[in-house]
Amino acid sequence: MAVTIYHNPRCSKSRQTLELITESGATHTIVLYRDDSPDADTIVGLAEKLGLSVADLLRRGESEFKEATDLPDLEDNAALAQWLSLHPIVLERPIVVHNVSGKAVMGRPPENVLELLS
Repeated sequence: MAVTIYHNPRCSKSRQTLELITESGATHTIVLYRDDSPDADTIVGLAEKLGLSVADLLRRGESEFKEATDLPDLEDNAALAQWLSLHPIVLERPIVVHNVSGKAVMGRPPENVLELLS
C-alpha cells in the first residue's frame, strides 16, 4: 500500500498521522506542502477526494487568512485554490491520499488515516 501525506513537520497532528502511517508499514511519500506548494488543480483535486469544498480546506485561524487583503470569494473553488497555492500555510493539514484508490482523509484526528491503511 502506498499513500501520500501533505505534511507539516511543525504540526503535532501531522506528525502523529505520519507516525501512524510509518507504524503501519505503508509505503509513503511526504509532500512538505509549505515548501513545495501544490498547484491550484491539485488543491481542487484534494478537496474533491475529501468530498469537501476548497473553502473547507482553509485554516481560518491562521493570521495569513485573517489578514488577507487578496482573498477571493470563498464560493469560487478555482480562485480560492489558486490563492491557497500562493498561501500554503493556510491549507488544512495533514491530508493523506491513497495512491491507488485516490481516496483521501484529513488527519484530524490522526486516527482518520487508519481507514486508508486497513
